[in-house]
Amino acid sequence: MRFNFDIPESSSKGALTPPSQSRSPSSATPTNDDVEWLPLQNHPIFSGGTAGRTGNNVPRKRNLMAWDGASRLYYWDVNTKSLHRISLRFGEPDSASVLAASPTKILRADVELNFTVDRITINRHGSALLLEGSDGLRVMYLYGRPSSKDSAVICRTVSVGSDLYFNTNNAIRTLKVSWHPYSDTHLGILSSDSVFRLYDLSSALEQPEQEYYLQPVERGRSRNASSICPVDFSFGGDHLWDRFSVFVLFSDGAVYILCPVVPFGSVYKWESILEIYSDAQTFGLKANSSTAVSNANLAISWLEATFPELARQAAEGGNQPALKSHPYALFDASVSLQGPLHKVYHGKEEDSELKVAECEGRAVGFLYKAVSKDSILVTAWSSGQLQIDALADEIQPVWIVGNQPRLSVDSRDQIVGVAMICETPSNELSVVTLDDHDIWLGHSPPLLRLGTVDLALPGKPETTSVISMFVDPLIPERIYSVHDGGVDSIVLHFLPFTNQKNGMDDDMRAPSVQSVLSTCQMESAGSPLYGFVALSDSFGCSWIVGLTSGFECIVLGMESWNLLLPASIDKEKKSVGTEDRVETGDATIISKELLTGPKAVLVPPTSPNPVAADSIEGRSTLHQYFKLFHENYVEYAHKVYFELKHHGPQLKKIIDDQHARLREAQQKLAKVEEKQENLENRIDRAVQTHNLLEERLLNLRNLPGIQKKPLSKAEKEFKMELDRFRGLELDSLRTTIEAINGRVKRHSSSPQQKRLNQRRPIPVRRKGNAEDDEISNLKSSIAKLSIVNSENTKKVKLVDSALRNRESAS
Repeated sequence: MRFNFDIPESSSKGALTPPSQSRSPSSATPTNDDVEWLPLQNHPIFSGGTAGRTGNNVPRKRNLMAWDGASRLYYWDVNTKSLHRISLRFGEPDSASVLAASPTKILRADVELNFTVDRITINRHGSALLLEGSDGLRVMYLYGRPSSKDSAVICRTVSVGSDLYFNTNNAIRTLKVSWHPYSDTHLGILSSDSVFRLYDLSSALEQPEQEYYLQPVERGRSRNASSICPVDFSFGGDHLWDRFSVFVLFSDGAVYILCPVVPFGSVYKWESILEIYSDAQTFGLKANSSTAVSNANLAISWLEATFPELARQAAEGGNQPALKSHPYALFDASVSLQGPLHKVYHGKEEDSELKVAECEGRAVGFLYKAVSKDSILVTAWSSGQLQIDALADEIQPVWIVGNQPRLSVDSRDQIVGVAMICETPSNELSVVTLDDHDIWLGHSPPLLRLGTVDLALPGKPETTSVISMFVDPLIPERIYSVHDGGVDSIVLHFLPFTNQKNGMDDDMRAPSVQSVLSTCQMESAGSPLYGFVALSDSFGCSWIVGLTSGFECIVLGMESWNLLLPASIDKEKKSVGTEDRVETGDATIISKELLTGPKAVLVPPTSPNPVAADSIEGRSTLHQYFKLFHENYVEYAHKVYFELKHHGPQLKKIIDDQHARLREAQQKLAKVEEKQENLENRIDRAVQTHNLLEERLLNLRNLPGIQKKPLSKAEKEFKMELDRFRGLELDSLRTTIEAINGRVKRHSSSPQQKRLNQRRPIPVRRKGNAEDDEISNLKSSIAKLSIVNSENTKKVKLVDSALRNRESAS
C-alpha cells in the first residue's frame, strides 16, 4: 500500500523553514480527482522538437533534472523558465515502471532570471534548489510563502556571490558549486582564483563564511602554471575524518585534501564525533613521536572547541543523538593543504616525484564515494578515461603552526567569518608507510590504484570530452558515467578494506564496465544528455532517467541484484562437483581402495596340452590359482571386514546424528502444526468478527435516521423565521395583549365614568352603549388574538419537536 502526501508550502525570510509551518493556496495544487498517473517517459511536459529549445549555443555540460531522494522529481523548463515538481510512484502497476502525476506543480522565481540555467541541484532535505548558470547563481526556496499566479507558485529566489563571481569587471569564474552534505544552508564554491569558499545562506548571501586560499606549490619550488589550476572538488562522506574533509582536484590530476573544514552550525552524529575523539586520545596522545602528539593535541582541542558538549558528555558517558558545531578556528595555525596524494601499487609507491600521468589530456571531473570502510576517488580525464583509487590509510587533520588565519568577529566576539592561506607542509614525505607507529605524523594518506577504465568515447581528438559521474543510490559500488556517447555503468568488484581476502591477489578483480545507454544514434550524433538522475525505491529496484537533447525523457530499469558476484565460474569443477561430493563423503567412512574393488586376477597362460589334476603340473597350477585367489579376494575380504568393524562406531554416530536431526525436524513440524491450528482459529475468529461487523453495519444502514435527508435551503429559511417569530414577535404580542387588558380594566373601573352615568342617564346610556360596543369589539379581537397565539404556539412546538427528532436521528 502506498500513501501520497502533498506537503504544504512554507517560508521564512532569512532561512529555510520546515514545510509544516504554513499552508500554500489550494488553487495552486490540483485535487486528487484532477491528477492522472502516466508513465514518466510519456509525460506531456517531455516533448521533442520544441521550437527554440535546441541550438548551437546550448552548453554541452548540463543537468536539468534533480531528485529529492523520496518521491519528487524536479525538471527545469528552459523555454518557460519555470520548475516542474513531479510526484512519482514506483513499481506500479509492475515493478519495472515509474508513474508520474499529471498535471505537475509549477514553481517560478519571484525575480527575473537574467541568465540561462544549466544545472540544478537540491539540498539533502529537499527544501531549496540551486539554479546554476555560467552568468548567474540563484537559490530557490521550494517551501517559501508562495502566491498563486497563472496556476503557478511564486517562490522566493536569492542570488549568491553575485558581486564576486558575476561582476562585469571581474574575471573570476565558478568551477564547481555543491551543497554541503551536513547542512541545508551551506554552499561550497570552488572558483578559478584557486579559492574554496563556504557560504551560509541563513546569515549572508554575498559574504562567504569561510575562505581557503589554495597554494599547492611549496615554497622554493616551481611548477607549470597549467598544473596548479583547480578543476573540481567534493565533500567527504560519513567515515571518520572524511566528514570534515574537502577533496580538491587540479588539472594535472593531483588530489589535495583540506581537513578539518566544518560549516558553522552543522549537525553531526554523536557516535561519529565520539569515535574520532576517542581515536585521537587513544592513539595520538600515546604515540612515540612528538609530532604525532602535537597533531593529536591540536585535533582534540579543535574538537572540544567546535563541539563544546563533547568532553563533558564523553566523561559522563552521555549519549546524545547529535552535536551542533560552533564557530571556531585556531588562532595561530591554518589548515594544511595535504597532498598531492601519492599512489601505491600493492604496497609500492610510484617512481615519479609527484605522479605518473597514465591518462592523456587533463583532469576534468572528480567523484568521492564512501563504501563501507573504503573511501573511493574517481578522476575523469578529457581523453575519456577514469582512474579509480582508494585511500590506503585514514585521513588525519593537519595544521601549519605559525600561519595565522584572518578572523571576522561580531560585537559579542563571536566568529562570523574565517579566511586562511592553505599551503602544503614543507615536511611532506614522498615515501609513506602504513605502520601503526606512523599515525598522526601529518602524512597525507596514499592512494591504492583499483583500476583504470577506458570509456572509448567517440569524437575528434582535438575536442575534449565532457564527463559527469553519479553514484547509484542503491548500490554504492556502482557508478554511472554520463558522457558524449551516452551512459556507462561501472561496478567495483574489489575494495581493499571492505572485501579483505587475506591479501590474495587472485581476488582482486578489475572494475566491470557496461554500456547502459548510447546517444550516438540520436538526432545529433554524440550529443550529451541534458538531464540525468538515478532513482530507487525501498523494494530494491532502481532506474535511471535521462533527458535527451531533444528534451525527451528516457526511463531504464537497472539490475540491482547479483552485480557483485564473480562473472566467471569454474565449469570443470562445477561439472564434477556432484561426483566429488559423493566420493569425499563416502571416503570419510570407507577408503577409496575398497570402493574400487579387488584387483583384477592375471591368470597365467595355460599350456595347449591338457594336464591331469593329480599330476605334479596340475597340482602346481592349482596351487598357483589358489594363491592368486587368496591374494586378491581373501585379503580384500579381510580388509572389508576390518574396515566395517573399525568404522562401525562412526557409522553408529552418523546414524544417531541423523535420528537426532529427524527428531528435531519432527518437533519443528509439530510446532508448525500447533501454530497452524492457532492461525486457523484466529482466522476463523477474524472472519466471525468481520461478519458481525457487516451485520452491524447493515443494521445501522437500516435505521430511520439514515434515510432522512438534511434540511433544504427553503426549510432552513422557514426554521429561521419561526425561531425569530418565537423569540421576538410572540413576546411582543403577549405584552401587547396584557397592556390592552389592563387598559380595559382601568377604563371599566374608573369613578369618573360612574359619575357621568349618574348625571345624564339618557346620553350616558347611549354613550355607554357605544362604549359597550367598543369593549365587545376589543374583547372579540383579544379572543381572536389569543386563539391565533395558541395556534402559533402549537405550530412552533410541532416544528421544534420535528427538528429535534431529525437532529437526534442524524
